[in-house]
Amino acid sequence: MVQSIVLDYERNLEEIVTATAFQSFSFTFAKSPYEVLELVKEQSFSGFIIDCDNSYNRAVETIQRVKEERPSIQILAVSSLPTVSDAVNLMKQGATEFYCKPLSNNHLLRFLDRLPSFQPHHSSIRNESGLNFREGRQLIGSSEAMAKVFDLIRKLSRVDTSVLIRGESGTGKELVAQALHYNSDRKDGPFVAVNCGAIPENLIESELFGYEKGTFTGADKRRVGKFQYASGGTIFLDEIGDVSAQMQVKLLRVLQEKKISPVGSNQEVAVDVRIISATNKPLEKMIKEGTFRTDLYYRLNVLPITLPPLRERTADIGLLCSFMIDKFNKLHNRSIQGIRPEALQALESYTWPGNIRELENVIEHAFIIENTDWINLEALPQPIQLLDTNETRQEDLSNAGTNGSGLISMVSDFTELKYPILKEQFEREFICKALKAFRGRINQTAEQTQMTKVTLLRKLEKYNINPKEFQH
Repeated sequence: MVQSIVLDYERNLEEIVTATAFQSFSFTFAKSPYEVLELVKEQSFSGFIIDCDNSYNRAVETIQRVKEERPSIQILAVSSLPTVSDAVNLMKQGATEFYCKPLSNNHLLRFLDRLPSFQPHHSSIRNESGLNFREGRQLIGSSEAMAKVFDLIRKLSRVDTSVLIRGESGTGKELVAQALHYNSDRKDGPFVAVNCGAIPENLIESELFGYEKGTFTGADKRRVGKFQYASGGTIFLDEIGDVSAQMQVKLLRVLQEKKISPVGSNQEVAVDVRIISATNKPLEKMIKEGTFRTDLYYRLNVLPITLPPLRERTADIGLLCSFMIDKFNKLHNRSIQGIRPEALQALESYTWPGNIRELENVIEHAFIIENTDWINLEALPQPIQLLDTNETRQEDLSNAGTNGSGLISMVSDFTELKYPILKEQFEREFICKALKAFRGRINQTAEQTQMTKVTLLRKLEKYNINPKEFQH
Protein backbone atom coordinates (compact mmCIF):
# COMPACT_ATOMS: atom_id res chain seq x y z
CA MET A 1 0.00 0.00 0.00
CA VAL A 2 1.19 3.51 -0.82
CA GLN A 3 1.88 5.59 2.29
CA SER A 4 2.02 9.36 1.95
CA ILE A 5 2.43 12.31 4.32
CA VAL A 6 0.13 15.29 3.81
CA LEU A 7 1.08 18.76 5.07
CA ASP A 8 -2.17 20.67 4.69
CA TYR A 9 -2.49 24.19 6.13
CA GLU A 10 -5.96 24.98 4.77
CA ARG A 11 -7.51 21.49 5.33
CA ASN A 12 -8.89 21.36 1.80
CA LEU A 13 -6.50 18.59 0.74
CA GLU A 14 -7.80 16.46 3.60
CA GLU A 15 -11.28 16.55 2.10
CA ILE A 16 -9.91 15.04 -1.12
CA VAL A 17 -7.62 12.32 0.23
CA THR A 18 -10.22 11.04 2.70
CA ALA A 19 -12.75 10.52 -0.10
CA THR A 20 -13.90 7.03 -1.11
CA ALA A 21 -11.70 6.99 -4.22
CA PHE A 22 -8.55 6.94 -2.08
CA GLN A 23 -9.47 4.29 0.48
CA SER A 24 -6.82 1.96 -0.95
CA PHE A 25 -4.08 4.43 0.03
CA SER A 26 -2.69 5.34 3.45
CA PHE A 27 -2.28 9.01 4.42
CA THR A 28 -0.67 10.51 7.50
CA PHE A 29 -1.42 14.17 8.23
CA ALA A 30 1.32 16.41 9.56
CA LYS A 31 0.69 19.70 11.38
CA SER A 32 4.06 21.32 10.67
CA PRO A 33 7.25 20.95 8.60
CA TYR A 34 8.99 19.74 11.77
CA GLU A 35 6.50 16.90 12.14
CA VAL A 36 6.99 16.00 8.47
CA LEU A 37 10.73 15.58 8.99
CA GLU A 38 10.21 13.48 12.10
CA LEU A 39 7.81 11.20 10.25
CA VAL A 40 10.19 10.84 7.31
CA LYS A 41 12.98 9.79 9.67
CA GLU A 42 10.83 7.24 11.49
CA GLN A 43 8.81 5.61 8.66
CA SER A 44 9.19 4.60 5.01
CA PHE A 45 6.85 6.96 3.18
CA SER A 46 6.83 6.85 -0.62
CA GLY A 47 5.03 10.16 -1.15
CA PHE A 48 4.79 13.65 0.31
CA ILE A 49 2.01 16.14 -0.54
CA ILE A 50 2.69 19.69 0.56
CA ASP A 51 0.44 22.74 0.62
CA CYS A 52 2.66 25.69 -0.29
CA ASP A 53 0.20 28.49 0.46
CA ASN A 54 1.26 29.16 4.06
CA SER A 55 4.84 30.14 3.20
CA TYR A 56 6.59 29.61 -0.11
CA ASN A 57 10.08 29.87 1.39
CA ARG A 58 9.17 27.42 4.15
CA ALA A 59 7.79 25.03 1.54
CA VAL A 60 11.04 25.16 -0.46
CA GLU A 61 13.08 24.51 2.68
CA THR A 62 10.83 21.60 3.70
CA ILE A 63 11.07 19.99 0.26
CA GLN A 64 14.86 20.31 0.33
CA ARG A 65 15.17 18.74 3.78
CA VAL A 66 12.75 15.92 2.99
CA LYS A 67 14.73 15.11 -0.15
CA GLU A 68 17.99 15.14 1.79
CA GLU A 69 16.56 12.74 4.35
CA ARG A 70 14.88 10.43 1.82
CA PRO A 71 16.07 11.00 -1.80
CA SER A 72 13.68 8.43 -3.27
CA ILE A 73 10.49 10.04 -1.94
CA GLN A 74 8.13 11.55 -4.54
CA ILE A 75 6.78 15.03 -3.75
CA LEU A 76 3.59 16.71 -4.92
CA ALA A 77 3.46 20.48 -4.34
CA VAL A 78 0.17 22.37 -4.60
CA SER A 79 -0.57 26.08 -4.44
CA SER A 80 -3.34 28.53 -5.25
CA LEU A 81 -1.65 31.37 -7.15
CA PRO A 82 1.98 30.56 -7.87
CA THR A 83 4.18 32.53 -10.21
CA VAL A 84 5.83 30.59 -13.01
CA SER A 85 9.28 31.09 -11.48
CA ASP A 86 8.02 29.82 -8.09
CA ALA A 87 6.57 26.69 -9.67
CA VAL A 88 9.74 26.00 -11.65
CA ASN A 89 11.87 26.51 -8.54
CA LEU A 90 9.78 24.03 -6.53
CA MET A 91 10.39 21.45 -9.24
CA LYS A 92 14.12 22.21 -9.20
CA GLN A 93 14.28 21.79 -5.43
CA GLY A 94 12.84 18.29 -5.64
CA ALA A 95 9.08 18.40 -6.20
CA THR A 96 8.10 15.59 -8.58
CA GLU A 97 4.78 17.17 -9.53
CA PHE A 98 3.21 20.59 -9.18
CA TYR A 99 -0.51 21.37 -9.41
CA CYS A 100 -2.55 24.52 -8.96
CA LYS A 101 -5.50 24.38 -6.59
CA PRO A 102 -8.13 23.10 -6.64
CA LEU A 103 -6.53 19.67 -6.82
CA SER A 104 -8.72 17.17 -8.70
CA ASN A 105 -9.13 13.47 -7.94
CA ASN A 106 -7.60 12.59 -11.31
CA HIS A 107 -4.47 14.64 -10.67
CA LEU A 108 -3.97 13.10 -7.26
CA LEU A 109 -4.55 9.58 -8.59
CA ARG A 110 -1.93 10.15 -11.28
CA PHE A 111 0.62 11.14 -8.65
CA LEU A 112 -0.23 8.26 -6.31
CA ASP A 113 -0.19 5.70 -9.12
CA ARG A 114 3.47 6.50 -9.77
CA LEU A 115 4.66 5.91 -6.23
CA PRO A 116 6.67 2.82 -5.26
CA SER A 117 4.76 0.03 -3.53
CA PHE A 118 1.65 0.98 -5.47
CA GLN A 119 -0.78 -1.91 -5.49
CA PRO A 120 -3.12 -2.08 -8.47
CA HIS A 121 -6.55 -0.86 -7.40
CA HIS A 122 -8.57 -1.91 -10.39
CA SER A 123 -10.94 -3.82 -8.10
CA SER A 124 -11.97 -0.52 -6.53
CA ILE A 125 -12.58 0.91 -9.98
CA ARG A 126 -15.09 -1.81 -10.59
CA ASN A 127 -16.90 -0.88 -7.40
CA GLU A 128 -16.79 2.83 -8.19
CA SER A 129 -18.22 2.33 -11.67
CA GLY A 130 -20.88 0.04 -10.22
CA LEU A 131 -20.57 -2.32 -13.20
CA ASN A 132 -20.19 -6.09 -13.46
CA PHE A 133 -17.85 -7.69 -15.96
CA ARG A 134 -17.06 -11.16 -17.19
CA GLU A 135 -14.31 -12.90 -15.23
CA GLY A 136 -10.94 -11.32 -16.02
CA ARG A 137 -12.39 -8.54 -18.20
CA GLN A 138 -13.22 -4.98 -17.22
CA LEU A 139 -13.06 -1.37 -18.32
CA ILE A 140 -10.36 0.66 -16.60
CA GLY A 141 -10.50 4.42 -16.16
CA SER A 142 -11.07 7.27 -13.75
CA SER A 143 -10.94 10.11 -16.28
CA GLU A 144 -13.92 12.35 -16.98
CA ALA A 145 -14.29 10.82 -20.45
CA MET A 146 -14.56 7.30 -19.02
CA ALA A 147 -16.94 8.44 -16.27
CA LYS A 148 -19.35 9.48 -19.04
CA VAL A 149 -18.96 6.08 -20.70
CA PHE A 150 -19.70 4.28 -17.40
CA ASP A 151 -22.78 6.44 -16.88
CA LEU A 152 -24.10 5.61 -20.37
CA ILE A 153 -23.51 1.89 -19.80
CA ARG A 154 -25.51 2.01 -16.58
CA LYS A 155 -28.41 3.78 -18.29
CA LEU A 156 -28.42 1.53 -21.36
CA SER A 157 -28.18 -1.62 -19.24
CA ARG A 158 -31.64 -0.88 -17.86
CA VAL A 159 -33.28 -0.95 -21.30
CA ASP A 160 -33.29 -3.42 -24.19
CA THR A 161 -32.70 -1.04 -27.06
CA SER A 162 -30.02 -1.49 -29.73
CA VAL A 163 -26.70 0.22 -29.09
CA LEU A 164 -24.00 1.40 -31.50
CA ILE A 165 -20.51 1.68 -30.02
CA ARG A 166 -18.17 4.06 -31.84
CA GLY A 167 -14.43 4.33 -31.41
CA GLU A 168 -11.03 3.73 -32.94
CA SER A 169 -9.59 0.24 -33.20
CA GLY A 170 -8.21 -0.96 -29.88
CA THR A 171 -10.28 1.30 -27.60
CA GLY A 172 -12.23 -1.55 -25.99
CA LYS A 173 -15.55 -1.65 -27.85
CA GLU A 174 -16.15 -5.33 -27.10
CA LEU A 175 -15.55 -4.67 -23.40
CA VAL A 176 -18.31 -2.06 -23.48
CA ALA A 177 -20.62 -4.55 -25.20
CA GLN A 178 -19.86 -7.14 -22.50
CA ALA A 179 -20.49 -4.56 -19.78
CA LEU A 180 -23.89 -3.76 -21.33
CA HIS A 181 -24.76 -7.46 -21.38
CA TYR A 182 -23.51 -8.46 -17.92
CA ASN A 183 -25.25 -5.51 -16.26
CA SER A 184 -28.59 -6.10 -17.97
CA ASP A 185 -31.50 -8.45 -17.33
CA ARG A 186 -30.01 -10.66 -20.07
CA LYS A 187 -26.85 -11.38 -18.08
CA ASP A 188 -27.80 -15.04 -17.56
CA GLY A 189 -28.23 -15.53 -21.30
CA PRO A 190 -25.42 -16.01 -23.85
CA PHE A 191 -23.14 -13.24 -25.11
CA VAL A 192 -22.21 -14.00 -28.72
CA ALA A 193 -19.58 -11.85 -30.46
CA VAL A 194 -19.26 -11.80 -34.26
CA ASN A 195 -16.54 -9.95 -36.17
CA CYS A 196 -18.39 -9.07 -39.36
CA GLY A 197 -15.21 -7.84 -41.03
CA ALA A 198 -13.50 -11.21 -40.62
CA ILE A 199 -16.22 -13.32 -42.32
CA PRO A 200 -16.22 -13.61 -46.13
CA GLU A 201 -19.25 -11.96 -47.72
CA ASN A 202 -20.55 -15.24 -49.16
CA LEU A 203 -20.53 -16.89 -45.71
CA ILE A 204 -21.80 -14.18 -43.38
CA GLU A 205 -25.50 -14.88 -43.93
CA SER A 206 -25.19 -18.57 -43.08
CA GLU A 207 -22.91 -17.69 -40.15
CA LEU A 208 -25.47 -15.30 -38.66
CA PHE A 209 -28.73 -17.03 -39.59
CA GLY A 210 -27.68 -20.67 -40.00
CA TYR A 211 -28.64 -22.99 -42.86
CA GLU A 212 -30.70 -26.08 -43.64
CA LYS A 213 -29.30 -29.48 -44.55
CA GLY A 214 -28.55 -29.83 -48.25
CA THR A 215 -28.59 -26.08 -48.94
CA PHE A 216 -25.17 -26.24 -50.60
CA THR A 217 -22.32 -28.68 -51.11
CA GLY A 218 -20.99 -29.77 -47.75
CA ALA A 219 -24.15 -28.83 -45.84
CA ASP A 220 -24.68 -32.39 -44.62
CA LYS A 221 -26.65 -31.30 -41.59
CA ARG A 222 -28.68 -28.36 -40.34
CA ARG A 223 -26.69 -25.63 -38.62
CA VAL A 224 -27.92 -23.05 -36.10
CA GLY A 225 -26.70 -19.50 -36.69
CA LYS A 226 -25.27 -16.96 -34.25
CA PHE A 227 -28.61 -15.21 -33.78
CA GLN A 228 -30.24 -18.40 -32.53
CA TYR A 229 -27.26 -19.17 -30.32
CA ALA A 230 -27.70 -15.73 -28.77
CA SER A 231 -31.43 -16.15 -28.12
CA GLY A 232 -32.27 -14.89 -24.63
CA GLY A 233 -29.02 -12.93 -24.54
CA THR A 234 -26.99 -10.47 -26.59
CA ILE A 235 -25.34 -10.59 -30.00
CA PHE A 236 -22.43 -8.25 -30.60
CA LEU A 237 -21.85 -7.36 -34.26
CA ASP A 238 -18.36 -5.88 -34.44
CA GLU A 239 -17.25 -3.98 -37.56
CA ILE A 240 -20.85 -3.47 -38.65
CA GLY A 241 -19.64 -0.97 -41.25
CA ASP A 242 -18.07 -3.82 -43.25
CA VAL A 243 -21.28 -5.69 -44.09
CA SER A 244 -22.63 -5.60 -47.65
CA ALA A 245 -25.73 -3.70 -48.77
CA GLN A 246 -27.63 -6.99 -49.15
CA MET A 247 -26.74 -8.04 -45.61
CA GLN A 248 -27.75 -4.64 -44.28
CA VAL A 249 -31.29 -5.21 -45.58
CA LYS A 250 -31.52 -8.55 -43.76
CA LEU A 251 -30.15 -7.11 -40.51
CA LEU A 252 -32.72 -4.32 -40.72
CA ARG A 253 -35.48 -6.93 -40.96
CA VAL A 254 -34.16 -8.72 -37.87
CA LEU A 255 -34.19 -5.44 -35.95
CA GLN A 256 -37.75 -4.68 -37.05
CA GLU A 257 -39.37 -8.12 -36.93
CA LYS A 258 -37.17 -10.02 -34.44
CA LYS A 259 -37.21 -12.94 -36.90
CA ILE A 260 -34.62 -14.64 -39.09
CA SER A 261 -34.73 -16.99 -42.06
CA PRO A 262 -31.97 -19.65 -42.17
CA VAL A 263 -30.35 -20.04 -45.58
CA GLY A 264 -32.30 -22.58 -47.64
CA SER A 265 -35.40 -22.37 -45.45
CA ASN A 266 -38.86 -20.96 -46.13
CA GLN A 267 -39.61 -20.78 -42.44
CA GLU A 268 -39.06 -17.76 -40.20
CA VAL A 269 -37.63 -18.29 -36.74
CA ALA A 270 -38.34 -15.84 -33.90
CA VAL A 271 -35.25 -14.74 -31.99
CA ASP A 272 -35.13 -12.93 -28.66
CA VAL A 273 -31.82 -11.07 -28.84
CA ARG A 274 -30.46 -7.66 -28.06
CA ILE A 275 -28.27 -6.32 -30.87
CA ILE A 276 -25.18 -4.34 -29.97
CA SER A 277 -22.99 -3.24 -32.85
CA ALA A 278 -19.67 -1.44 -33.15
CA THR A 279 -17.59 0.26 -35.79
CA ASN A 280 -14.60 2.52 -36.27
CA LYS A 281 -15.82 3.65 -39.68
CA PRO A 282 -17.47 7.01 -40.51
CA LEU A 283 -21.01 5.75 -41.03
CA GLU A 284 -22.36 9.25 -41.71
CA LYS A 285 -19.94 9.62 -44.62
CA MET A 286 -20.83 6.12 -45.85
CA ILE A 287 -24.52 7.08 -45.83
CA LYS A 288 -23.78 10.08 -48.08
CA GLU A 289 -21.77 7.81 -50.38
CA GLY A 290 -24.64 5.29 -50.49
CA THR A 291 -22.67 2.41 -48.93
CA PHE A 292 -24.58 2.27 -45.63
CA ARG A 293 -28.36 2.35 -45.23
CA THR A 294 -29.87 5.33 -43.43
CA ASP A 295 -32.73 3.29 -41.94
CA LEU A 296 -30.33 0.69 -40.51
CA TYR A 297 -28.13 3.45 -39.11
CA TYR A 298 -31.04 4.98 -37.18
CA ARG A 299 -32.16 1.57 -35.92
CA LEU A 300 -28.68 0.85 -34.55
CA ASN A 301 -27.82 4.35 -33.38
CA VAL A 302 -30.64 4.99 -30.87
CA LEU A 303 -28.20 6.10 -28.16
CA PRO A 304 -24.55 5.67 -29.19
CA ILE A 305 -21.56 5.20 -26.92
CA THR A 306 -18.38 6.84 -28.17
CA LEU A 307 -15.14 5.56 -26.68
CA PRO A 308 -12.33 8.14 -26.45
CA PRO A 309 -8.94 7.20 -27.93
CA LEU A 310 -6.16 6.61 -25.42
CA ARG A 311 -4.39 9.86 -26.38
CA GLU A 312 -7.45 11.75 -25.06
CA ARG A 313 -7.47 9.95 -21.70
CA THR A 314 -3.78 9.83 -20.78
CA ALA A 315 -4.74 10.22 -17.10
CA ASP A 316 -5.90 6.58 -17.26
CA ILE A 317 -2.59 5.18 -18.53
CA GLY A 318 -1.22 4.64 -15.00
CA LEU A 319 -4.31 2.64 -14.01
CA LEU A 320 -4.22 0.62 -17.21
CA CYS A 321 -0.53 -0.16 -16.71
CA SER A 322 -1.19 -1.37 -13.16
CA PHE A 323 -3.95 -3.67 -14.36
CA MET A 324 -1.78 -5.04 -17.19
CA ILE A 325 1.22 -5.53 -14.89
CA ASP A 326 -0.97 -7.58 -12.56
CA LYS A 327 -2.21 -9.60 -15.53
CA PHE A 328 1.24 -10.31 -16.97
CA ASN A 329 2.73 -11.09 -13.56
CA LYS A 330 0.30 -14.01 -13.35
CA LEU A 331 0.75 -14.98 -17.00
CA HIS A 332 4.58 -14.91 -17.00
CA ASN A 333 5.12 -15.81 -13.34
CA ARG A 334 6.88 -12.51 -12.64
CA SER A 335 6.76 -10.08 -9.71
CA ILE A 336 7.02 -6.68 -11.39
CA GLN A 337 5.98 -4.10 -8.79
CA GLY A 338 5.16 -1.18 -11.05
CA ILE A 339 6.44 1.30 -13.59
CA ARG A 340 9.01 4.03 -12.98
CA PRO A 341 7.86 7.68 -13.26
CA GLU A 342 10.07 8.47 -16.28
CA ALA A 343 8.74 5.38 -18.11
CA LEU A 344 5.15 6.32 -17.29
CA GLN A 345 5.77 9.88 -18.48
CA ALA A 346 7.05 8.52 -21.80
CA LEU A 347 3.94 6.37 -22.16
CA GLU A 348 1.71 9.36 -21.40
CA SER A 349 3.55 11.39 -24.06
CA TYR A 350 3.07 8.85 -26.85
CA THR A 351 0.19 9.26 -29.32
CA TRP A 352 -1.04 5.61 -29.19
CA PRO A 353 -2.40 4.99 -32.71
CA GLY A 354 -3.22 1.43 -31.62
CA ASN A 355 -4.85 2.60 -28.36
CA ILE A 356 -5.20 0.18 -25.41
CA ARG A 357 -4.33 -2.84 -27.53
CA GLU A 358 -1.00 -1.22 -28.40
CA LEU A 359 -0.38 -0.28 -24.76
CA GLU A 360 -0.92 -3.90 -23.74
CA ASN A 361 1.64 -5.01 -26.34
CA VAL A 362 4.13 -2.43 -25.04
CA ILE A 363 3.74 -3.60 -21.43
CA GLU A 364 4.22 -7.24 -22.46
CA HIS A 365 7.28 -6.18 -24.47
CA ALA A 366 8.63 -4.53 -21.30
CA PHE A 367 8.04 -7.74 -19.33
CA ILE A 368 10.28 -9.61 -21.76
CA ILE A 369 13.06 -6.99 -21.72
CA GLU A 370 13.04 -5.90 -18.07
CA ASN A 371 15.38 -7.73 -15.67
CA THR A 372 14.46 -5.80 -12.50
CA ASP A 373 11.29 -5.61 -10.39
CA TRP A 374 10.27 -2.29 -11.95
CA ILE A 375 9.59 -1.35 -15.57
CA ASN A 376 12.21 1.22 -16.54
CA LEU A 377 12.31 3.54 -19.54
CA GLU A 378 14.94 1.33 -21.18
CA ALA A 379 12.50 -1.61 -21.29
CA LEU A 380 10.05 0.28 -23.52
CA PRO A 381 10.19 0.06 -27.34
CA GLN A 382 12.68 2.40 -29.01
CA PRO A 383 10.09 4.72 -30.64
CA ILE A 384 8.66 5.53 -27.19
CA GLN A 385 12.09 5.87 -25.55
CA LEU A 386 13.33 8.30 -28.17
CA LEU A 387 10.15 10.30 -28.43
CA ASP A 388 10.69 14.06 -28.34
CA THR A 389 7.49 14.68 -26.42
CA ASN A 390 7.15 18.41 -26.78
CA GLU A 391 8.07 18.62 -30.43
CA THR A 392 5.84 15.73 -31.43
CA ARG A 393 2.80 17.13 -29.61
CA GLN A 394 3.31 20.55 -31.16
CA GLU A 395 3.50 19.10 -34.66
CA ASP A 396 0.35 17.05 -34.08
CA LEU A 397 -1.60 19.98 -32.68
CA SER A 398 -0.38 22.46 -35.29
CA ASN A 399 -1.47 20.12 -38.09
CA ALA A 400 -4.82 19.53 -36.42
CA GLY A 401 -5.54 23.11 -35.48
CA THR A 402 -4.44 25.15 -38.51
CA ASN A 403 -6.59 23.64 -41.28
CA GLY A 404 -3.69 21.61 -42.58
CA SER A 405 -1.36 24.55 -43.16
CA GLY A 406 0.87 23.48 -40.26
CA LEU A 407 3.63 25.43 -38.60
CA ILE A 408 4.12 28.00 -41.36
CA SER A 409 0.63 29.46 -40.88
CA MET A 410 1.41 30.30 -37.24
CA VAL A 411 4.44 32.47 -37.95
CA SER A 412 4.35 35.86 -39.57
CA ASP A 413 7.96 36.20 -40.65
CA PHE A 414 8.76 34.13 -43.76
CA THR A 415 12.09 35.77 -44.50
CA GLU A 416 14.06 33.07 -42.68
CA LEU A 417 12.70 29.57 -42.99
CA LYS A 418 15.12 28.10 -40.47
CA TYR A 419 13.85 25.33 -38.26
CA PRO A 420 15.27 26.55 -34.88
CA ILE A 421 13.80 30.03 -35.42
CA LEU A 422 10.40 28.82 -36.58
CA LYS A 423 10.27 26.20 -33.83
CA GLU A 424 10.66 28.83 -31.11
CA GLN A 425 8.16 31.16 -32.78
CA PHE A 426 5.67 28.32 -32.98
CA GLU A 427 6.21 27.24 -29.37
CA ARG A 428 5.61 30.71 -27.99
CA GLU A 429 2.51 31.40 -30.09
CA PHE A 430 1.14 27.90 -29.48
CA ILE A 431 1.48 28.27 -25.70
CA CYS A 432 -0.09 31.73 -25.74
CA LYS A 433 -3.06 30.50 -27.76
CA ALA A 434 -3.52 27.52 -25.46
CA LEU A 435 -3.36 29.70 -22.34
CA LYS A 436 -5.89 32.07 -23.87
CA ALA A 437 -8.22 29.16 -24.69
CA PHE A 438 -8.04 27.86 -21.11
CA ARG A 439 -7.92 31.28 -19.43
CA GLY A 440 -4.43 30.94 -18.02
CA ARG A 441 -5.15 27.74 -16.08
CA ILE A 442 -1.84 25.86 -16.03
CA ASN A 443 -3.27 22.46 -15.07
CA GLN A 444 -5.98 22.52 -17.71
CA THR A 445 -3.66 23.88 -20.40
CA ALA A 446 -1.11 21.14 -19.76
CA GLU A 447 -3.75 18.40 -19.73
CA GLN A 448 -5.69 19.53 -22.80
CA THR A 449 -2.59 20.18 -24.94
CA GLN A 450 -1.10 16.88 -23.74
CA MET A 451 2.13 18.53 -22.63
CA THR A 452 3.63 17.51 -19.31
CA LYS A 453 3.33 20.19 -16.67
CA VAL A 454 7.10 20.27 -16.22
CA THR A 455 7.53 21.03 -19.94
CA LEU A 456 4.87 23.74 -19.88
CA LEU A 457 6.38 25.49 -16.85
CA ARG A 458 9.82 25.34 -18.40
CA LYS A 459 8.54 26.88 -21.64
CA LEU A 460 6.68 29.62 -19.75
CA GLU A 461 9.91 30.56 -18.04
CA LYS A 462 11.93 30.34 -21.26
CA TYR A 463 9.62 32.66 -23.20
CA ASN A 464 8.81 34.90 -20.21
CA ILE A 465 5.06 34.20 -20.52
CA ASN A 466 2.87 35.15 -17.56
CA PRO A 467 -0.28 32.98 -17.46
CA LYS A 468 -2.06 35.55 -15.27
CA GLU A 469 -2.30 37.79 -18.33
CA PHE A 470 -4.74 35.28 -19.83
CA GLN A 471 -7.01 34.92 -16.77
CA HIS A 472 -9.92 36.96 -18.09
